[in-house]
Amino acid sequence: MSNPVATTLQGAHPDPLATPIRVWDPMVRAFHWSLVAAFATTYLVEDEILNLHVWAGYLVLALIGVRVVWGLIGTRYARFSDFVRGPRSILEYLHGILQGKAPRYLGHNPAGGAMILLLLVSLTATGLSGLALYGAEEFAGPLAGLMHGFSGEFSEGLEEIHEVLANFTLSLIIIHLCGVLVSSLIHRENLIAAMISGYKKG
Repeated sequence: MSNPVATTLQGAHPDPLATPIRVWDPMVRAFHWSLVAAFATTYLVEDEILNLHVWAGYLVLALIGVRVVWGLIGTRYARFSDFVRGPRSILEYLHGILQGKAPRYLGHNPAGGAMILLLLVSLTATGLSGLALYGAEEFAGPLAGLMHGFSGEFSEGLEEIHEVLANFTLSLIIIHLCGVLVSSLIHRENLIAAMISGYKKG
């Protein structure tokens, strides 16, 4: 026979862990998926459709600029102050991951925060090298004036740097996806769905 008092208490005090909490605001979600689409476009079309490649690259840089500003003035979990940690915290979290005992964070965990910074820097470097290459080879874009007069060898070097940075960024994205998968499994939550809906369990 069930205890009516216990049943009443359970009904009056629902489990707070079952209550969804909005973590990712619309700006963060729009930035994330727009950046995914923009980088995928630039990487896949390369210079076969140059105008599309260039404009998608412009979008990547514009999105990063917006995200940096939002990281300073945005909502709690969007701010850099919420997820940027020192090397010690990052290493401790990674050690916890290896042991299967990493603490759960509502926002970005220390390793995820470090990856975000790396991706922002790498994407920015990739975009700027692309602008320089566009100016040197096509004499177009905002850096065309600075790139005027350089030799063909210089342009070839810029192209190699741009490709290396693009591939390095792709490798960071793959590592990021693996981290999302591992964290989802350890904490039994769908982080990709959370970035779509904005909500995570309490």
